[in-house]
Amino acid sequence: MGRLGILGTTGAALVPLTLAALAGCADQEAKVVAQPAKAAKPVASQEARKAAAANAAKVKANELGQIPVLMYHRIVAKPAGTDDRTPEQFRTELERLAKDGYVPITAREYTTGQIGIPAGRHPVVLTFDDSSPSQLTLDGSGQPKPDTAVGILMDVARKHPGFRPVATFYVIKDMFGTFGPEAQAQTLGWLRDNHFDVGNHTRDHLNLRGKPQDQVVGQVAAGHKLITSLIKDAPATLALPYGNQPSTKDWAIRGDSADVHYRYTGVFLAGYTPAASPFSKDFDPLGIPRIRAMDKVGDCARFCSTAWLDWLNAHPEDRYTSDGDIRTVAYPKFKAPYVAQRFTKYTLPY
Repeated sequence: MGRLGILGTTGAALVPLTLAALAGCADQEAKVVAQPAKAAKPVASQEARKAAAANAAKVKANELGQIPVLMYHRIVAKPAGTDDRTPEQFRTELERLAKDGYVPITAREYTTGQIGIPAGRHPVVLTFDDSSPSQLTLDGSGQPKPDTAVGILMDVARKHPGFRPVATFYVIKDMFGTFGPEAQAQTLGWLRDNHFDVGNHTRDHLNLRGKPQDQVVGQVAAGHKLITSLIKDAPATLALPYGNQPSTKDWAIRGDSADVHYRYTGVFLAGYTPAASPFSKDFDPLGIPRIRAMDKVGDCARFCSTAWLDWLNAHPEDRYTSDGDIRTVAYPKFKAPYVAQRFTKYTLPY
């Protein structure tokens, strides 16, 4: 497999990650995990480790903490359902995230452990399903219209330095309301060239629950092929339509059709809790939870974005807080039992 990497916002050098080999045979569920390559050397000397641990303690770093992965659909002035948000509601939530010390990262960065954000800050993954025109529409000069999700995100980022304007868009064949491969390639190319992440949501958005293997793999492969035919960059993650897993979870994360070979670093669900750190034993790439964006009403009084952001603010010891060093996995010593074994030599307990 190839290497994946990202330039951290803290100015760290490009640090590649390799993906561990897919484990198991046809009747076993694969585990795809982030794993630092040899080039990503841990902090070595005792003096350097002592200083790094002191810095981690100062910002109360906890890189085993939970990460909110927020799920959006349409951003429209007149919501037609509970999945829609108005531009004002979306802007208000982004402003809150910036105020609360969150820094957006992509789903690719999250699932590969490339969380390069400043010390004391918290990662958040912004995800958008179904490739609606309200998420991104380019104007006559090739720039996002200001009332779209991307336009609003970029405006909030301009007003809050350090709040990265990045997100992951899970696309289907509707492709932001564009028609023809040229227009579709232009839109996906804009996302790629501006550091956004394009993920697979299958081609036709069919419910995969209970479907046979050939139909599951066929839908995922068709979505994968659609993306790669337009921008030549393979998606790293999949969001399941309706959040429904196939009867064999492994079919979603790896598969082979007649002309498509896909291997993903994570598969995302549709609710209801914050997600585990990729460095934690609790991280399961086959079923990563997301949080629906909504105010505290009805079931959302406990299980949607406003409620969970309130909870994470009230329980900072359970939230992912960065130490600012992409080479280390920092956490309070008493949390050591939660570290995934493959990250042992990169740990920085304090």
